[in-house]
Amino acid sequence: MHIAVLMGGWSAERPVSLMSGAGVAEALEANGHRVTRIDMDKHVAARIAEAQPDLVFNALHGSPGEDGTVQGMLDLMGVPYTHSGLATSVITIDKVLTKQALVPHGVPMPGGRIVKSAELFSRDPLPRPYVLKPVNEGSSVGVAIVTADGNYSDPIWPDAKGPWQEFEELLAEPYIRGRELTTAVLGNRALGVTELIPKNGWYDFDAKYTDGLTEHVCPARIPDEIADACKALALEAHRLLGCKGCSRSDFRWDDERGVDGLFLLEVNTQPGMTPLSLVPEQARHIGMSYAELVQAIVDEAIVDRAIVDGAIVDGAIGDREGQGG
Repeated sequence: MHIAVLMGGWSAERPVSLMSGAGVAEALEANGHRVTRIDMDKHVAARIAEAQPDLVFNALHGSPGEDGTVQGMLDLMGVPYTHSGLATSVITIDKVLTKQALVPHGVPMPGGRIVKSAELFSRDPLPRPYVLKPVNEGSSVGVAIVTADGNYSDPIWPDAKGPWQEFEELLAEPYIRGRELTTAVLGNRALGVTELIPKNGWYDFDAKYTDGLTEHVCPARIPDEIADACKALALEAHRLLGCKGCSRSDFRWDDERGVDGLFLLEVNTQPGMTPLSLVPEQARHIGMSYAELVQAIVDEAIVDRAIVDGAIVDGAIGDREGQGG
């Protein structure tokens, strides 16, 4: 196949996307595909139309590659692509919409509320400790943990460095003590559970993407009931949100409370594919190479969007399943 790998873009996660895209492109070429690399800019639609690929491998992270914008463009162009579609992407990039979609179905997530950043300069929105995060950013971009003995004043000073300087609104959530866990889902299978142990501070952007700053324990050394719960919740979130290809669900686990202390934080529909990324790591643990993982994502996109002579036939999967296979 001729596959265009869409990477880069202009979000805060551009460097990560470039690494993901480079790895994906090399794997696709190793698998025998013809690859066109596209570093996304404002002329991306024209560049895709000129390339005329059979499929776009979406290796973008953050807006506009993860929020439904690129998905809508590709839908209008009639070009099949990997990972989740427009509606799912719109919901999952927004942490509030994700809660509204999952919590009514019994998926445990932290409470919280949206606050104006200016409110923080007069009072705390929640009892300390609490977490502040942008509503629609990934990779821990703009996350602050506000504690009683932390670096932030009480109330927070306007000139203190933090997400309140960049975003007018933030999501405030109670801080959940304990351990950082993550589970990747590929198709209809949860791959495993990894525990992330930052060597300094917490699992922020630098800890995620700087070699040596975080220990990855895969599989996580946790009770079976917690591992099973992570896999079940990740699969349920993947299904309820309508995710396609692969997704990654991130959890906090208060290990003093057993399974009642497990909370889903967010679902990532465009997980990283860098050498330090968690999805490839969990795939390796179950015996799947990086190239096989990339091909599996491509294969699901082909089947799910039923590419027949270059056309997308809506509902083809449901039709086929309704006919017994």
